[in-house]
Amino acid sequence: MNTVKYEVKGRIATITMNRPEKLNAINNEMIQDLFEAFHDFNTDPEVWVAVLTGEGRAFSTGHDLVMQGEQKREIKPGYPSGSTDDLYVFLQQEVNKPVIAAPHGHALAQGSGLALLSDFRIAADDAVFGWPQVKRGIASISGPTILTHYVPFGYAMMMLFTGEFIDAENAFRVGLVQEVVPKDRHMNRVYEVAEAIAQNAPLAVRTIKRAAISGRAIPDFAERVKNSSRLAAELRGSEDSKEGLRAFAEKRRANFTGR
Repeated sequence: MNTVKYEVKGRIATITMNRPEKLNAINNEMIQDLFEAFHDFNTDPEVWVAVLTGEGRAFSTGHDLVMQGEQKREIKPGYPSGSTDDLYVFLQQEVNKPVIAAPHGHALAQGSGLALLSDFRIAADDAVFGWPQVKRGIASISGPTILTHYVPFGYAMMMLFTGEFIDAENAFRVGLVQEVVPKDRHMNRVYEVAEAIAQNAPLAVRTIKRAAISGRAIPDFAERVKNSSRLAAELRGSEDSKEGLRAFAEKRRANFTGR
């Protein structure tokens, strides 16, 4: 992978968009590299949490507007590939482990879309968010598809219609990010939260993610409850579930294995 760095430390993977000279603008090669990185994360039983960030001054400024006509590179057999749209669907429907976005600097358009498709966002205080496509005469995909489901609808539409940016504090105020941290402590805080998640039973965390995401497509509340109950029941026979209850009874820390 040339445009994405994939690093694993303990139970945590870090996926870093790595075109700092282009403010991590997303070209075809980066799309394929992101597919590979998330595929590696999703299929590695020893890695339980991922952090998504960007190298250099920006998280990502979104789609590289000069990449038209670029050829997609050859993909390794067995790896998913496709467009940015396909990557959105892959992140939402296939990645079953927790992903934390760590936006800093500019997080724009597709860059903001990738942040929103992570499970939550811890932003540096210099982060700026926006969907400026209307200023270039093009329409956004991630804005109307994703942003409108994460922040108040009217606020989302104002952002999309004007193309104006918002800072980290306003992003926190409307729920686009869940925490804002001074830049010099940003990644320390991100990994602190990632470690806290990695201490928990991974199958339980993944079950909660499945229930939350699948429940969004179920309009009836009683059916959403049934869906979550069914998924929770599937977990009860796991070794981790038994270990968690034993550890509670024995007043010790649980040793979870992901089985």
